[in-house]
Amino acid sequence: MEVFGVKIFFNVVVVGFLFHLLEVGLASGGGFSVDLIHRDSPHSPFFDPSKTRTERLTDAFHRSASRVGRFRQSAMTSDGIQSRLVPSAGEYIMNLSIGTPPVPVIAIVDTGSDLTWTQCRPCTHCYKQVVPFFDPKNSSTYRDSSCGTSFCLALGNDRSCRNGKKCTFMYSYADGSFTGGNLAVETLTVASTAGKPVSFPGFAFGCGHRSGGIFDEHSSGIVGLGVGELSMISQLKSTINGRFSYCLLPVFTDSSMSSRINFGRSGIVSGAGTVSTPLVMKGPDTDYYLITLEGFSVGKKRLSYKGFLKKAEVEEGNIIVDSGTTYTYLPLEFYIKLEESVAHSIKGKRVRDPNGISSLCYNTTVDQIDAPIITAHFKDANVELQPWNTFLRMQEDLVCFTVLPTSDIGILGNLAQVNFLVGFDLRKKRVSFKAADCTLH
Repeated sequence: MEVFGVKIFFNVVVVGFLFHLLEVGLASGGGFSVDLIHRDSPHSPFFDPSKTRTERLTDAFHRSASRVGRFRQSAMTSDGIQSRLVPSAGEYIMNLSIGTPPVPVIAIVDTGSDLTWTQCRPCTHCYKQVVPFFDPKNSSTYRDSSCGTSFCLALGNDRSCRNGKKCTFMYSYADGSFTGGNLAVETLTVASTAGKPVSFPGFAFGCGHRSGGIFDEHSSGIVGLGVGELSMISQLKSTINGRFSYCLLPVFTDSSMSSRINFGRSGIVSGAGTVSTPLVMKGPDTDYYLITLEGFSVGKKRLSYKGFLKKAEVEEGNIIVDSGTTYTYLPLEFYIKLEESVAHSIKGKRVRDPNGISSLCYNTTVDQIDAPIITAHFKDANVELQPWNTFLRMQEDLVCFTVLPTSDIGILGNLAQVNFLVGFDLRKKRVSFKAADCTLH
C-alpha cells in the first residue's frame, strides 16, 4: 500500500465532459458531480512520462510556493486580502464547454478568484493554447454584457465601458500576468458523473481578447470558484444554492479511480462525524474561503494559534482553505513550535531533505511512519489529520512533513484535505469537514 506516493498532488483535470448541449432540468438546489483526475495521471494532458516521482513533487512544491507568495503581507489588512493570486499556480484544471454549439475550454480551477474567462477570437495579443480559441461569432447564444448590468458592476475597478455600452474588463495578477476583453453572457455546459450534460444559460464570463504572462498552453482560461458575485458558485446559486464539496483521493488509490467535486444537493456534507466552522468574510472584495484556526493538538499537547497578524486574541479568518495549494503553510513562529512537537512524537532517524523543501524528514522505507494524529482546532470544529495528511514520501527512503513555514497568511493545502468531504455553503456561510473514504465518493 503506497501511503505517501506522489499521486497525492491533486493537480487534477475534470474529465468525462460531453461537448454537446442537452437540456437537463434541475430543480432548485439540484445536484450533480464531476470527476477529477490527478495532474500527473496518465489520463491528464499535463502528464509527462519522462519525469520522476521526485521531479513531480518538486514541481508541485514550486507551484505551491509561487501561489502562497502572492498572499503578500503588504496586501493583507484588517479589511481583507486584496492581491490576486497567480492563475497558473492552481493545482486543478477543469474541462468546460461554452457557447452554442459548445466549444471546449480547459480552465484552471481557482477557488481564490471569481471571474471565469477564456481566450476569444479575435485575439490581438494572446498566449499559445492547445485547444481552439472560442469565437463569439460562431455561437448563437453569445451576448456582450452592457455597462449597467449587475455583472458588470461586480467587476468593480476592473471594469470599463466603451461608449457607455459594452462592458469591458482588465484583470492583472500579482506576477504580471493579465487578461482583458469583453464581459459577456453565454451558455455554460458541464457533464455530471451520471452522464447527463447540464447547461446553464446566461452565464457571465470574460471573453479575453488580450492575454499574456505565464499561462500554460494546456489551459485556455480560468474558472472562478471563489465567493464573489461573478464566481461559478454564485452565478449558479438558484440551481445549487451556493453549495459545493469535493473529496480528494488518498495516495494508495488505484489510478483508474478519480476524485470528485459535487454541486448543489450532491455537495451537502452532513451526517455522523460532520463538523462545521464559520466562513469568514473580511469585506466585499474577499474572494477566498477564510476560516478561523484556533490551534493544533499533537497528541495531548495543544498549541494555540492566533494567526498572521500580531494580536492578543485569535484573528478571525486567519487561514485559507485552498484546493490550489499542495502544502499547508503556517506563519514561521507558530510553525517552529508545531514542528518541535511533531518531531518529539516520532521515533525515527531524522535526516536532511536533499530537495530543500522540508525541514522535518525521516529515513524510512516502510509504508507508514509512526506519525501522530494532528488535530486542527477550527472554530466550532475539530478535524483530525491522519499521517497521510501531514507526511509524504519524497523518495523511496525519505518521508517528509507537508506543513511548511511562510511569512504570509496561513493556508490549508490539498494534502491536508485528502480523505475528507470538504463542503462549502455560501448561503449559510459554513465550511464543513467529514472524514471519508473518497474512493466511495
